Amino acid sequence: MVLVPVCCPHCEQDQVVKRGKTEQGKERYLCMNGQCPAKTFLLDYSYNGRLSAGKDQIIDMAVDGSGIRDTARVLKISPATVINELKNRAVLKRLNPTEIIVDIQKVGGAELDGMWSYVGGDEKNQAVGEKNNLFL
Repeated sequence: MVLVPVCCPHCEQDQVVKRGKTEQGKERYLCMNGQCPAKTFLLDYSYNGRLSAGKDQIIDMAVDGSGIRDTARVLKISPATVINELKNRAVLKRLNPTEIIVDIQKVGGAELDGMWSYVGGDEKNQAVGEKNNLFL
C-alpha cells in the first residue's frame, strides 16, 4: 500500500479528506481549510477546461490577442468554457485602457502582400460577382 500526499491545488494546504467519487470513478477530495476558495477538487480532471493551468492559459491567450475559437481549438476545450472564463475573471475587468502604454515608431518602409478574393452571387447570378483586390 502506497500513501500519496494530497494537497489542495488552490490553497496548497494538506488538510484534505476524501469526498466520494465522480461518475467516471475518479476520487473527489474536500479541502478542510476555511479560507480556501474551492472546497472540492479532483487530482486528474477529464476535461482540460477545469484545470487551473488551462484557465490561466485562456487569460494569457486572450491578452495576447487570440480569439475565442482559436483558444478553444488550441487548448482542446469548448468555446463556451473560454467565454465563461473570460467573463468571470477579474483580471480582464481590471484592465484599464488608459494605463496601457503603446510605443509607435516610424519605420523606413513597409511591404504589402496582395490577395485576391471573389465576392459573387449564387449559381443563377454568376456574372454579378466581381474580383476585389485586398492588400494586407
